[in-house]
Amino acid sequence: MKSGFVSLMGRPNVGKSTLLNSIINKKIAIISSKPQTTRNTIRGIYNEEDVQIVFVDTPGIHKPKYRLGKHLNKQAYNTAQDVDVILFIVDITEPLGSGDKFVINQLKAIKKPVILVLNKIDKIEKEKILPKIEQYKDLYNFVEIVPISALKKDNVDRLINVIKKYLTDQIKYYSNNDITNVSDEFIIAELVREKVLLLTEEEVPHAVTCVVEKIEVKPDITNINVLIIVDRDNLKKIIIGKDGQKIKSIGVEARKDIEDYLNTKVYLDLYVKTISHWRDKNKHLTELGFKF
Repeated sequence: MKSGFVSLMGRPNVGKSTLLNSIINKKIAIISSKPQTTRNTIRGIYNEEDVQIVFVDTPGIHKPKYRLGKHLNKQAYNTAQDVDVILFIVDITEPLGSGDKFVINQLKAIKKPVILVLNKIDKIEKEKILPKIEQYKDLYNFVEIVPISALKKDNVDRLINVIKKYLTDQIKYYSNNDITNVSDEFIIAELVREKVLLLTEEEVPHAVTCVVEKIEVKPDITNINVLIIVDRDNLKKIIIGKDGQKIKSIGVEARKDIEDYLNTKVYLDLYVKTISHWRDKNKHLTELGFKF
């Protein structure tokens, strides 16, 4: 039996969450082009007959401008201290820049084996891969370098086999049926938040929060209520959209992913409130509800 913990680290939008979903073969981490989409440390559990690898998805590391950014960076660094292996994931289609060098400098202070993962090889010509590898080799003593496409699942099996060489534990931390450490409620709320970020483009900041208020499991359907929380009334209007069309689209798209995750038919209610209203339990609220 071999087991261990593996941290997924890198700049925002390099494909960490996509890789985690690809490895687990289930969507447990949301994906968006907006920076700082991942705000929590999510574990994905990969099992073979004699192997268990716990992958830890972390927020993208960046030069922070605000308190949230500093908090997310600290969260990523703290996670890296407690794992057996670090995957430093880069977008091979992007030039090597100050952002990647910033992350590498942070890795130098962490005494763990680091595997360089060059993601998105499906988007460039094969002859350009080797020059990219040479660029990164001069900056850090990586124990392994593995080019992959997380989206296409190209070379991901090889990455798993490479990771196995650096596993040092001999204990099973989770059961064979576990795929993540977070609850279904957390995943459902995140899937709704993902659709809010995707469908509102630049209009709504990443700080929007979603909370599952109710899950009712029936034999042929699961009824779910999700509250979308924003900090200003104008954002509430944007999410709802004209005649409720925007939130209807959010609900339709979110329901598809939730049904895939739960493997059941879902009836989804979405509500939108400002955070001040949500916190004030004694104030009468006029809610807008939408069913899908």
